Amino acid sequence: MDLSLIVDEPLQVGLELVGVFVFAVSGALLAIRKRFDIIGIAVLAVLTALGGGVMRDVLIGAIPPAAFTDTRLLIVALAAAVVASVAHPALERLRKAVLVFDAAGLGLFAVSGALKAVAFGLGPLQAVLLGATSAVGGGLLRDVVARDTPVLVRSDSTLYSVPALVGAGIVVATIETGVYQPVIGLFVVAIVFGWRMAALRFGWRAPMARGHGHAR
Repeated sequence: MDLSLIVDEPLQVGLELVGVFVFAVSGALLAIRKRFDIIGIAVLAVLTALGGGVMRDVLIGAIPPAAFTDTRLLIVALAAAVVASVAHPALERLRKAVLVFDAAGLGLFAVSGALKAVAFGLGPLQAVLLGATSAVGGGLLRDVVARDTPVLVRSDSTLYSVPALVGAGIVVATIETGVYQPVIGLFVVAIVFGWRMAALRFGWRAPMARGHGHAR
């Protein structure tokens, strides 16, 4: 499938760069909260911003990953770390600032990851899974390095991977049916972000195994 006929390349790059920025901010803010030094802040910001994309690229055979060949990605991640370091008092006044930026990155990378997976010839199911991997991978690495139980696997966590999977699924389904347009990608980003924020607000969680309730 020739995605060049339906995918707006500048928009695709834009989604990736904005996703890198917001994920890097979430990583930097968590590092500041954990009292990391400036090197630790930069490392956690870069790892959060680029980790999911590196996982995706390695799995689809896009070697070396874009994180190591596109200097813009690293520059944007480091710039976000600087912004967070300077502006964190204002950012931290926002309720759950880390989670807000993480939700934005979740939507952006679910879309850009699914598009790249399809462009590399993966089947629909694999593309959905790779889109979700792009979305949750950076946050997973961020939490592990910061010595937190990852949001992805916590029993008391609100919906995280589900919005990413559904968002990637919408992108892939519209590509497969030939109706995908760049505006759909932006719409899906908004859906994933809104769903994740609503889950945080109302405490929506994925079902547990029978006989096991959610932790409070």
